Amino acid sequence: MKLLRYGPKGAEKPGLLDKDGKIRDLSGVISDITGETLTPAGLAELAGLDVALLPVVEGSPRYGVPVNGVSKFIAVGLNFADHAAESNLPIPEEPVLFTKAVSCLTGPNDPVMLPKGSLKTDWEVELGVVIGSRARYVSEDKALDHVAGYVLINDVSERAFQIERGGTWDKGKGCDTFGPVGPWIVTSDEVGDPQNLGMWLDVNGQRKQDGSSRTMIFPISKLVSYISEFMTLEPGDLITTGTPPGVGMGQKPEPVYLKAGDEIRLGIEKLGEQRQIVVAWAQEGVA
Repeated sequence: MKLLRYGPKGAEKPGLLDKDGKIRDLSGVISDITGETLTPAGLAELAGLDVALLPVVEGSPRYGVPVNGVSKFIAVGLNFADHAAESNLPIPEEPVLFTKAVSCLTGPNDPVMLPKGSLKTDWEVELGVVIGSRARYVSEDKALDHVAGYVLINDVSERAFQIERGGTWDKGKGCDTFGPVGPWIVTSDEVGDPQNLGMWLDVNGQRKQDGSSRTMIFPISKLVSYISEFMTLEPGDLITTGTPPGVGMGQKPEPVYLKAGDEIRLGIEKLGEQRQIVVAWAQEGVA
């Protein structure tokens, strides 16, 4: 299944994408897509529906973040060897973890806003993992049993905030609009092997990133197991798993960073595509 939320910001409705690419309204079945929806029992209930009987959503509505009520947004850094190399950093011996503030979550095609004082805002196409059942001290061989599905994420990052201002990476990762997610969650059964998915990102029509989840240093099974040693993962929690090379910080001969008016397009095989326009900081935020 491809599960999604559509409609105006703050008033999204639950839906799913049918085999013909049409949005079907789920609001007569469930009130929203939350962690509870993504549990094995919740997914089984949805899988039993006759999709043809669900109302078709007309037009081209906005996509929202495909799960509501995310309690944790955990990120993994330097999880592709070639990205670590372009960052001039050693390959980590253990996964590098940081958090992205849940307040940065935004729809897949909503604007990306440059934070106040930004000099080095960057892009990162990433494969996101959506937890479906509580995970605490899970073994690597059982870890994928706790995954409801996968989702496309742009791990937008302000490198000056992240690297040059001391402390942890978090301060450059959680700015408003720095977490575009979606357009939909694709359930694990439909994705198959998550370690064999093509990944790409374009800026202003130029291909910047072109990689595959095959080249992750730590596979998703390892990441879920590892993270569950340090915190309990709940249904609906998000893990974003690292980016292939080609980020702005690694461009040659000089880094290239985002500016107002730039267009970002990105996608992952089987998981859909996103499109964002970069906008300048605004005190009132982005509508």
